[in-house]
Amino acid sequence: MAFGRSKPTGQPGEWFYCIKHGKVEEGPECPAKDRLGPYTSREEAAHALETAAERNQEWRDDPRWNDDETRPEG
Repeated sequence: MAFGRSKPTGQPGEWFYCIKHGKVEEGPECPAKDRLGPYTSREEAAHALETAAERNQEWRDDPRWNDDETRPEG
């Protein structure tokens, strides 16, 4: 059995954002561990970091996922 870099999976028309190289790619080109997506358009993939930050903030603010009882309501 050969070990090494596995071939990235994805299809043409799927867009990804590579966090290692800081670029949008179609296909994808880089391994899954280095990318966000898939997205339906190049534009969506270009905003992947902003989308991730917004989702992270939503999860932090979601009381169902927040175990910090000392946090004030508001």
